[in-house]
Amino acid sequence: MVYLDHAATTPLDPEVLRAMREVEGVFGNPSSVHRFGQEARRVLEGARERVAALLGARPREVVFTASGSEADALALLGVALARGKGHVVSTAVEHAAVLGSLRLLERLGFAVTYLKPDPLGMVYPEQVEEALRPDTFLVSVMTASNELGNLYPVRAMAEVAHAHGALFHTDAVQAIGQVPFRLDEVGADLVSLSAHKFYGPKGIGALLVRHGVELFPLVPGKQEGGRRGGTPSPILAHGLAVALEKALRLLPEESERLLALRRRLEAGLLSVEGVELNGHPEKRLPKLVNVTVKGADGEALLLAMDLLGVAVSSGSACSAGSLEPSHVLLAIGRSREEARASLRFSLGRFTTLEEVDRAVEVFREAVRRARA
Repeated sequence: MVYLDHAATTPLDPEVLRAMREVEGVFGNPSSVHRFGQEARRVLEGARERVAALLGARPREVVFTASGSEADALALLGVALARGKGHVVSTAVEHAAVLGSLRLLERLGFAVTYLKPDPLGMVYPEQVEEALRPDTFLVSVMTASNELGNLYPVRAMAEVAHAHGALFHTDAVQAIGQVPFRLDEVGADLVSLSAHKFYGPKGIGALLVRHGVELFPLVPGKQEGGRRGGTPSPILAHGLAVALEKALRLLPEESERLLALRRRLEAGLLSVEGVELNGHPEKRLPKLVNVTVKGADGEALLLAMDLLGVAVSSGSACSAGSLEPSHVLLAIGRSREEARASLRFSLGRFTTLEEVDRAVEVFREAVRRARA
């Protein structure tokens, strides 16, 4: 079986698993004052310090969460509830965790503007500037699209937001570990990330919160500086830190390798009649290709790929099982039928050239079956 769905999740790196096993005997509560608690706190805070150093933040600016989705919710809802009222700017192509949080804010009386992407799925700083209002207090734009792979100019957008006096949040879940990213360089106030997107364990994410940003905790408690209640997991935090460190260490070489594989995959997919690329042709993550197959039955296409031994997806893993087409593809102008007949291929650390060629071969047969 060829796995080409790394945008949904990545396998746990064996090196990360070994590192986690080295601390598996640390079971104390990090808040306890006895020796077991002190040891757990040492592991937890060690992970926090490593993550902060790797991403250009201070240790106290790292808030561990259970996922990237929770980090998104804490960023948007936490800032908004601390504020009380006002206007938020975001985009129509954000992850479901961001869009769900924004819909909740609208129900609570906040105003939200959703920026529309161009046909390539891009959103620009000028759009952010045009959407700002006197009561805008937050702008949220993802760093990289989880469906298209597009890379957005978040540094310039953060500057636009700050010039207006608004905070800037970016969902960097798909970007961190894939492209260079540092809080101190991007200039964001809040950044979401998740370990399982860069070969770390599931069940652990983080929100980087710039010093001075006020958050209303969604889970009350004294942990994580009072910003997120609940006993944290030192083992999972350690796994996140080790995985992040390795991903950033391999980043330059791995990025070049994935880009070469992506170009080969893309050329093979687009050589099939009636197949079109979704997203920007160049400003994109090196690992991701999203295509629409004209005239194909979407469900038959996806099932054929799986039966023939290649795992891909029809969009965000968070919407798997839904009969609704991708909101991202609809936003860039695809019809509902075209959106359903689209596939996302995402490469990873262990993907080989032979697997890419096999995927193209399988794709050709799957398209034939889906059009029959």
